Amino acid sequence: MIAHLALLFAAAAAPVPCESLENIDLPGVTITAADLRPAGPPPSGAPGQAPGALPAHCRVAAVLAPSADSHIEMELWLPAENWNGKFQAVGNGGWAGTISTPAMASALREGYATASTDTGHRGADALFGIGHPEKVIDYAYRAVHEMTVRSKALITAHYGRPPALSYWNGCSTGGRQALMSAQRYPEDFDGIVAGAPANAHSRLHASDMALTVDLLRNPAGKIPASKLPMLHRAVLAACDALDGVRDGLLEDPRKCRFDPAGLLCRGEEGDACLTEAQAGTVRKMYAPVRTPEGEVVFAGKAPGSESAWYMAGAGSPSPISAGTFQLTYQDPDWDWRSFDAGRDTRLAEEKTGFINAVDPDLGRFKARGGKLLLYHGWNDTGIAPGNTIDYYESVLSVLGPDQGDWLRLFMVPGMGHCSGGDGPDQAAFMAAMERWREGGESPKRITAYRVTGNRVEMSRPLCPYPQTARYKGIGSVNDAENFECLEP
Repeated sequence: MIAHLALLFAAAAAPVPCESLENIDLPGVTITAADLRPAGPPPSGAPGQAPGALPAHCRVAAVLAPSADSHIEMELWLPAENWNGKFQAVGNGGWAGTISTPAMASALREGYATASTDTGHRGADALFGIGHPEKVIDYAYRAVHEMTVRSKALITAHYGRPPALSYWNGCSTGGRQALMSAQRYPEDFDGIVAGAPANAHSRLHASDMALTVDLLRNPAGKIPASKLPMLHRAVLAACDALDGVRDGLLEDPRKCRFDPAGLLCRGEEGDACLTEAQAGTVRKMYAPVRTPEGEVVFAGKAPGSESAWYMAGAGSPSPISAGTFQLTYQDPDWDWRSFDAGRDTRLAEEKTGFINAVDPDLGRFKARGGKLLLYHGWNDTGIAPGNTIDYYESVLSVLGPDQGDWLRLFMVPGMGHCSGGDGPDQAAFMAAMERWREGGESPKRITAYRVTGNRVEMSRPLCPYPQTARYKGIGSVNDAENFECLEP
């Protein structure tokens, strides 16, 4: 049935006015609103809404019910004029539970028809899935696919023609949704931008629990937030110059061989030194998390990210990570004190592994002409950047080493989780994708910016992995033009 919807609406000759979209009959879909919104400020109460006026658009709200226990809310915004002829779906964060209106606003301003979904529940925790396996399937993959298929049908009905190209743009959970689409539904998108993907969902949360619970059981190893700046400065002093320039950024943190033993307290403990237990925690943070049997669960944090290691002094586990084990045990009162790294990692894989998007065989997506642009900040402590490198390399191991015509990875020095951090964190990844997919221009470098207010403080080229940016030795180190991308 779903496969025929696009064909059905492709045959429609007359565009359907905005308000009439509410009367369109789609299986499993209840359209709750279809109204023309004039140009102006974003709707009041939209959480995290990006500033700036929105163009006039047709707002369609709908509820999707692919199963008897599904209640997937979505919105589709259709430009009232100057539609660029394309569709951009945008992703979520964490356990989702809300429609991503800020990302939709950005896409709408670029002329896209754009859509987002709450993935089938409201709220930012995992409790929605206890006793509701169909809702977990919606969160895992079904909601995004259903939203995409229905959006394309509504776009075709409204404009009298289907979108020429369809794109996905998301980071974190949105990155996991991106890879899930490429793996499970390769026909949904022509180009995918996937940032910091939480694709190894269960293992990411197991690794976070393993680190945090170990510190809660052995509090002598906790590192208070007041010591993190000192630790970070010591890492930069040891490793910043390895990439040819001292700029507060590590171009490839894997080259850093920092030893926290040099920071051990020689006398009374204070914020200028580490205890033996705290130095041990530093080593654990850098190392891959392993089960008691030695199996790698997830990559370690990268040197240079220490300023954001707040989990090293946390008083309780992350609710996002604990959510996986509430689902695993189907218990809203699951007690983290019972966590066992070996047993619970295996059990979470068994019970929730279908949320993971780790299949490296993207051959069907590639065969359709799809393009996949991955990016990840080196200073990300929410999702260790080595995970994205591992996934990228797993794809090459399956499809062969030369995949640069459709797959590229860009590591972002100094950037935190999707944004923020010490380095440039604003880059036009979607623009690079458009040039690549529509014009055949492979992204050889993408300029990233660090902006404060209206002032650009620094720009730096992002290079296709494994290349890194190298200072030419002339000009400002804050200007991307003075760097070149070189093989390691």
